[in-house]
Amino acid sequence: MDYYFSVFPGSPVPLGATIVPQGINFAIFSRHATHVTVVVSWRIPGQGASPLLTEEIPLHDRLNKTGDIWHVLLKGEYEDLRYGFRIAGPAGAGQEGLFYDEKLVLLDPYAKALLPFSWGEREESRTTRPRCLVDDGCYDWEGDRPLNTPLKDSVIYELHVRGFTRHTSSKVEHGGGFGGIVEKIDYLKELGVTAVELMPVTEFDENDNIFKNPLTGEQLKNYWGYSPLSFFAPKSAYAKRGENVLHEFRDMVKALHRAGIEVILDIVYNHTSEGGYDGNTVCFRGIDNPIYYLLDPWTKAYLNYSGCGNTCNCNHPIMRTLIMDALRWWVVEMHVDGFRFDLASILGRDQKGEVLANPPVVEQIAEDPILSGSKIIAEAWDAAGLYQVGSFSTHRRWAEWNGRFRDDVRSFMAGQSGSTAALATRIAGSSDLYQHSDRRPCNSINFLTSHDGFTLWDLVSYDRKYNLENGEGNRDGDNHNLSWNSGVEGETTHPEILALRYRRIRTMAVILFLSQGVPMLCAGDELGRTQLGNNNAYCQDNEISWLDWRLFEKNGSLFRFFQKLIRLRKDHPVFRRDDFFAVQNPEDEPLHLHEIVWHGLRPGRPDWSPESKTLAFTLNGSVPPFLEDDDFYVMLNGHRETRVDFTIAPPPVLHGRRVWKKIIDTTKDSPYDIVEHDQGVPVTSGSELELGPMGCIVLQSRQ
Repeated sequence: MDYYFSVFPGSPVPLGATIVPQGINFAIFSRHATHVTVVVSWRIPGQGASPLLTEEIPLHDRLNKTGDIWHVLLKGEYEDLRYGFRIAGPAGAGQEGLFYDEKLVLLDPYAKALLPFSWGEREESRTTRPRCLVDDGCYDWEGDRPLNTPLKDSVIYELHVRGFTRHTSSKVEHGGGFGGIVEKIDYLKELGVTAVELMPVTEFDENDNIFKNPLTGEQLKNYWGYSPLSFFAPKSAYAKRGENVLHEFRDMVKALHRAGIEVILDIVYNHTSEGGYDGNTVCFRGIDNPIYYLLDPWTKAYLNYSGCGNTCNCNHPIMRTLIMDALRWWVVEMHVDGFRFDLASILGRDQKGEVLANPPVVEQIAEDPILSGSKIIAEAWDAAGLYQVGSFSTHRRWAEWNGRFRDDVRSFMAGQSGSTAALATRIAGSSDLYQHSDRRPCNSINFLTSHDGFTLWDLVSYDRKYNLENGEGNRDGDNHNLSWNSGVEGETTHPEILALRYRRIRTMAVILFLSQGVPMLCAGDELGRTQLGNNNAYCQDNEISWLDWRLFEKNGSLFRFFQKLIRLRKDHPVFRRDDFFAVQNPEDEPLHLHEIVWHGLRPGRPDWSPESKTLAFTLNGSVPPFLEDDDFYVMLNGHRETRVDFTIAPPPVLHGRRVWKKIIDTTKDSPYDIVEHDQGVPVTSGSELELGPMGCIVLQSRQ
């Protein structure tokens, strides 16, 4: 048969579509396939927007197959080429879980880009025509290199690419995409963050949602994107119309790096958008279902540890290779600085779904030489109840979202009893979770809120979730939020309630940024963003989820507070320790030799009883490894209504005489809530300071 392209056997490596001197090499794994056909569409060069030509090139199992890899090389002149695969084999879930359908044109798991669509545009023919694009690899990085910011010095800012600038108030030219982030770099620099953590940016179908808003009848979206079509291809709807999404993503990374800001990707390797057997077959299921997914050994039903219909077979060598190849590609070709692994505990399950003691893929990610400079962060739980915060991996490179930090801070700041001792452990870096495996405080990613749950404003404004607009009868979303509405449920104009809410937000911010570990801030919390009590806004592509930039005018003083807190953290290594505090006995050594001293309402007398709702501590900047840093005295009142008096201990002086100055008081209005040291009010040792409910005072002493 004659083809437009010259056809050659090709090579089994590398997988995917690769431009080589001889043409384009296509290679795809499928162990159980009986026939594989490459489907290509293209335009003839020089003929403008002429109709696409399409050819289907069947592969011969003797000429075009090496082991389990099917391959072919095509040579010819073309423009706008896109490709896909038809794969035939034993069909039906009863045939060892195989699910072949030769009528479908499948995506290449290694495709670097997919046919672009605007946000919300529906693609009815996504399995009847080729959609994969080829990366030409031509991009000028202009000398861009990884920033390699030490993890302990990082301040992470979690954001949704679309929601960050989609609101008209963002006043950017390219809102809702990678370009919008570039236009907001000055804001990010002003705030002081060192890294942006982007919620999923690989291709997903935002129209993949069956629910409607019962109040408006509006079809809801798969807005967050935790349902990947690809582990490689960036979301084309986040690029400007007609632009090369790969180049635009690289432009964003390069611009952020120039501003000193790293890029961390929130990646989803625990499941895919194909769902269960009633879902859409677009890629993995049609290529080799029992290789890529966990199946019940008897019924061949999907094992669902993700809560999304399927679970990736992450520790199978084929899937493991795919994951590693994708991670390396993002680092080498896209220059990203790190990864946050969604529902990472699934990475620790074997092919039967059982938890492994030393999961191969988890170890391989940590030990991979190409990824050795990349940040790797686990969401150390899954949807089946496996909770591994503190035990996800003993490897020192793995950091974890510390859900215990979130919960213990929330408990204390909701006035709950029995939370003081736990709060102290979190402030000190969570040694109970990480020290036993020879890890460090920076293995703890501390956060108060994330995309999943209440915003910080809603955390202090709602006792209950309000998710009716998600179309699931308010059944979705977590019921255990550890929130308190500060006295009135929801929105209010009551000045005392509003003052208490702002005070609690500022106090929690102090705890976040002055604790040992790595702080992560959810975008918009620094501006008082609300979702009106919705704690699962995964489907809300509207003003519930979008960041309203008018809040900068309304809550500029709150932004100022966060900004100055971040600067304080950056300026003082005493908040960014390399190791945990040494265990010392106050009876054996004088207090001025201790790295940290815990107090209650009286110096050196912490109250760890379940009834206690106050905590104070001194950070000593005069002992190794700091020696020349300042000292800090932090006081916290977790009572909802009671004012308390703290007696002030003297600064832990070694050389010279130091004096306390009050630099933070969250019970005060801006600009007196946080001031520079030289503007601070002197505080005499032995005196008493009154602190209002849910308030925090920070003292600083300098040589």
